[in-house]
Amino acid sequence: MTDEAWWRGGVFLLALLLVASLEFWRPKRGWRESRTRRWGINLSLIALNVVILRLTLGAAAILMAVHVQQQGWGLLNLVELPVWLKFLIGLLLLDLAIYLQHVLSHALPIFWRLHQVHHADLDLDVTTGLRFHPLEILVSLIYKVAVVAALGLHPLTVLVFEALLNAASMFSHANIRLSAQLERMLRWLIITPDMHRIHHSIHRDETDSNFGFFLSIWDRLFGTYTQAPRDGHLQMVLGLDYCQQPQQVGLIRLLLMPFRPLPKPAAESEKP
Repeated sequence: MTDEAWWRGGVFLLALLLVASLEFWRPKRGWRESRTRRWGINLSLIALNVVILRLTLGAAAILMAVHVQQQGWGLLNLVELPVWLKFLIGLLLLDLAIYLQHVLSHALPIFWRLHQVHHADLDLDVTTGLRFHPLEILVSLIYKVAVVAALGLHPLTVLVFEALLNAASMFSHANIRLSAQLERMLRWLIITPDMHRIHHSIHRDETDSNFGFFLSIWDRLFGTYTQAPRDGHLQMVLGLDYCQQPQQVGLIRLLLMPFRPLPKPAAESEKP
């Protein structure tokens, strides 16, 4: 394994253990489905994605970052700025790019076919944060490579952002009960579990809000911020309105989900 792979793997395991421990210590909600079964499905998807990335384009974003630095390509290579400022701007623009990609994954049916696998989870916890269809992982990677090339990002910026993104995704999907005061303070800067849980609501208008992964500024800036779920955090139903039974979200069904016709959302899940 490369140093980059060890770094990413170490951050991933540390974040997973830390967030999972907080979930056991201070859970927010009860479970609809067997946690053992869910973790088996979600971790299987995660493992499958890791294998596919290792065998295909896993290091493509880092390699592109190395290449653009050698060639002097990209927006940030056209301006004279301190290295630390380019690093911060790069992180900010990457987070914006992921926000925009997330919006498109809901707006365009061809991308929603893939992204619905992530939303089909009947509960929300640390493993949901990394539960994606393998094809969505590959599409996201190609998108990131294009963003890295266009912006001319340094490899360190890409490496730090990838680790940050994984940790932030696990935290924002976590079933953690934060104090009301801490939650209010945190959500002014980053995506909190309460804020992102709304995005996984069964109501489509709530699903189409709170798209951010790390910074909360983009939802506020672009008008996609929802403060609270209409049904309350403890009573709200998670998942997809057309996929509410555990037998519908087994591993094989999830892998085949993008290739099946898209059901129409139930009327009650639409915005009144």
